[in-house]
Formats: sequence, C-alpha cells, structure tokens
Amino acid sequence: PEVINGRTHKATVVDLSPWVEYEFRVVASNSVGIGEPSRPSALLKTKAAVPVVAPTNIGGGGGSRSELVITWEPVSEELQNGEGFGYVVMFRPLGSTTWTKAVVASVESSKYIYRNESITPLSPFEVKVGVYNNEGEGTLSSISIIYSGEDEPQMAPAGASALSVSAAAVEMSWLPIPWNRHTGRVLGYEVRDW
Repeated sequence: PEVINGRTHKATVVDLSPWVEYEFRVVASNSVGIGEPSRPSALLKTKAAVPVVAPTNIGGGGGSRSELVITWEPVSEELQNGEGFGYVVMFRPLGSTTWTKAVVASVESSKYIYRNESITPLSPFEVKVGVYNNEGEGTLSSISIIYSGEDEPQMAPAGASALSVSAAAVEMSWLPIPWNRHTGRVLGYEVRDW
C-alpha cells in the first residue's frame, strides 16, 4: 500500500472490486519500524457495477432433434458485481445476420436449450453468452460454433447376414450406415433375435 505522510489523516483506497465487503486497518510507521495495526473498521460494501467478466467454456450441442443446447461455465459470485445477476444467450444460424436473444435469470444456470421444429438436425449456429445485473448488460463471450441436435437414423443397415459358428452362437455381419449430414454419426447398432 501507498505510504501517506504523517500530517494526512484521510486516504482514498482505489482498485477495489465492485459489490464486495471490505474492512480496513491503518498502520503507523516511522524510521524505527511499523506499529500495531488499528482495530478493523466496520464492514463496508462497495457499490454495484455492470459485470465485466463473460462466461467461459461456451459449448453445447447434442440434445434431441429440433434442439440447440448451449452450455457455459458460470461466473463466480465475486465477479457478478451486483444483485439481479443473470445470463444473456445470443445465437443465430451460421450465415444469418439476425441474432436471437434469450435471458437466463438464474445465477446458477450453466445451460440453455432452444427448441424449435424448424431447426434442421446438425445445423451450425454462432453462439455467444453474456452477463447482466441490475446495473445493466455486461460483456459477451467470443463467438462459438455449436451444432443442433441430431436426428435418428433414417435407414436400416443393409446386407445383414448370419453365419452359424457353433450350436449356441451365430455371427452377424452388415454394412455400416454411411454418415449423413442431417442424421449424424451412428453411435451403435442393436442386434435383435427371435
């Protein structure tokens, strides 16, 4: 801390965080050394301010058909800068000029799901997430690309064949379903018998 000359009895403390409780002590010093600190002052809370730290780790994807799932890492309490804290989620289809905006009023939230039947499976969206409190809207994250949910496979595997390998086992084989931009990648197959 800055040393104040002995004839001054007042100081301004700067670079404090908004909406945080502080207590203060004063210590006298001279050429011999530093004395005992004063008793702590009463707790004093700084005024609120617009939040300046945007959420991090913007991600998402997955979800069901016709959904866009957006996730982020919540902003810690000491960086919320005031009451009424929440998140602003903005997204648009890649190549579009118009942003859709949603407000998530819960401080603990880390996810937003947009549902709309017009969303085609695996469509890329530009997404950014910001913050706000009672003082106003703050910083937005940088843009992330997130894909809408996949659709279920639209075709059955072809070329299924069975080969008896023992009295109690049959070996099955089939041609894989090709990747499709609208339905996504196949994560697995189910073999049924009757």
